[in-house]
Amino acid sequence: MSIFVRFNTMAMTLDEQINQALEVLRRGGIILYPTDTVWGIGCDATNPEAVGKIYALKKSENKKSMLVLLDQIEKVSLYIQKVPDVAWQLYEVADKPLTLILPEARGVAANLIPEEGTLGIRIADHEFCKRLIRKLRKPLVSTSANITGQPTPATFSEISKEIVDGVDLVIDPQFDEHPTHKASSILMVGIDGEIKIIRA
Repeated sequence: MSIFVRFNTMAMTLDEQINQALEVLRRGGIILYPTDTVWGIGCDATNPEAVGKIYALKKSENKKSMLVLLDQIEKVSLYIQKVPDVAWQLYEVADKPLTLILPEARGVAANLIPEEGTLGIRIADHEFCKRLIRKLRKPLVSTSANITGQPTPATFSEISKEIVDGVDLVIDPQFDEHPTHKASSILMVGIDGEIKIIRA
């Protein structure tokens, strides 16, 4: 049963909502939350049980559909053994949401890492996400808020009841800010700096 603080009856401040989300994440729960792109399902990226809950809700264990959000570029090196130089440059010049799939992942739940050992990382440009990640002090899992195989919802109103009811906390839509309403661009960066476009 999800906890949904409805903004028209029990409005919370941003800090109050972040603290509520932190409590849920720290006890291994999963949340439905707004990002700078589309709404995502998330959890503490270092907690394998919580990651497993997201796979169960999405009815798929496709590890390549999962990425993590960080609040600062500098933190990427905490979760990638050796960040290719070109990756730093790509993050710096990105003028729209960008996910980089980077090699030699570390420091996150094993069931988040596919056989190739990669990890998708995006730097969130969204106040709720950045402040939540900063307080959590861990990466935040992000994956589209849909059952695998169904269309990715662009807005909160398009998210299915099954997803809403399947998470432990739904963040108030008042904190949605100004999302792009479309998924981020995805580039795969190899150990030697080679780049492959996955999604433009």
